[in-house]
Amino acid sequence: MFVRLGHLLLILALLAATGGHWTVLQTVAWTDMLANNLRTGSIEEALTKTFDGKNPCSLCKQISAGKKAERKAEFPTLVKKLEFCTERPSFVFSAPSDFCRLPETFTPLLKLANQPPVPPPRIVAA
Repeated sequence: MFVRLGHLLLILALLAATGGHWTVLQTVAWTDMLANNLRTGSIEEALTKTFDGKNPCSLCKQISAGKKAERKAEFPTLVKKLEFCTERPSFVFSAPSDFCRLPETFTPLLKLANQPPVPPPRIVAA
């Protein structure tokens, strides 16, 4: 139950963030206009009146005004000049000052590992 509610809220938030709410409202307005136009004429006339843009309903006008107001409220994009360094970094490889070699009798760590006290169990054939 809570998972579905979370998914629904996430979908609503994504719609609002991407401006999808205007699309949903415009779809509702067109559906209402189409239904009203079908009452007075044929399907062809109703489709033409609904989508020609010459006869917008009050909801279409409000949606258009809301979209324009939202565009004006957006923050202006600031163009920043990219600055690059003209100097090339120089890499100098040098040995550390406190470098010393290990003695020849150095024993690798693998030889220092202890053997298990008991040999592993053997598989007995049945």
